[in-house]
Amino acid sequence: MNQTPRMRHSAAGLAALKTEAEGLDFLVASFGEKAADAFDRAADLVLATSGRTIVSGMGKSGHIGRKVAATLSSTGTPALFIHPAEASHGDLGAITSNDVLILLSNSGESAELQTIIAYAKRFALPIIAVTSRPESTLGRQASVVLQTPVATEACPNGLAPTTSTLLQLALCDALAVALLKARNFQPADFRVYHPGGKLGAMIRTVETLMHTGRDLPAVPADVTMRAAIPEMTSKAMGLLLVVGGSGEIEGIITDGDLRRHMTDPGILERKAGEIMTRNPRRIASDRLLAEAAQILETHAITSLLVTNAQGQVIGLLRLSDLLKHGVL
Repeated sequence: MNQTPRMRHSAAGLAALKTEAEGLDFLVASFGEKAADAFDRAADLVLATSGRTIVSGMGKSGHIGRKVAATLSSTGTPALFIHPAEASHGDLGAITSNDVLILLSNSGESAELQTIIAYAKRFALPIIAVTSRPESTLGRQASVVLQTPVATEACPNGLAPTTSTLLQLALCDALAVALLKARNFQPADFRVYHPGGKLGAMIRTVETLMHTGRDLPAVPADVTMRAAIPEMTSKAMGLLLVVGGSGEIEGIITDGDLRRHMTDPGILERKAGEIMTRNPRRIASDRLLAEAAQILETHAITSLLVTNAQGQVIGLLRLSDLLKHGVL
């Protein structure tokens, strides 16, 4: 029985994925004591520099290098990608005496890197080589070599860089993460470099979106529902906060709670404290919106109280606010 074209394409794709996964397994397996020592020395070189990390590579390694520089820059390590062909036409001037270089080349023999290597040697700049061949020109000139294993390319012809560039990326991502941890780079730091898009929204804090002050529908526990309902409907938040004398939260009354009690005899004369749901979900104002989103989704609720250390209500965060601002 003949396979359909879709089946043939998916089979080839799955084979490529398996080949690249095997390459990653090979990289992990090769991370022995010698490789770990080289990795530590590479991280120390970057941490010790008072300048930037200059990343360069040619062809597909260059594309990986651009991503590496971007990842480093966004996680606390100032980095810059320089195209090796442009380096010999003036871009070498962007490299200072305080910089460290990360040069990527699977073979270690990219002719275009020779200008940057010569410049680095002239001014005694440390070179971190990411290559599969430590004995190559690049490997011999480097201060430290981060070696990628010689793995089978996912390309069936063995020509297009596929597995080899994936391993470069994985190893450099590992370095970026190690540097992030060494610098104690926190979400607040991350937020400075990622103000836009969904990621930027998720790493904002609860206090940036919460409703406060007069927007909050709140009543004491001893108020009758006849008096409480107008407060609840006028603020249009979908719930009512029941608070103590010092502003501490005692419970909430949601639209659902109200509907469930509407058939109760004398509902309007009952106290808010009798109707409320105790121990509502809450969060601190300095927590990330991503954490608030996780609580809302996990517990299938539409609103989250924001309280201070004393348990006093200082705000209200709604699911609709997160949707409106692109957090979800």
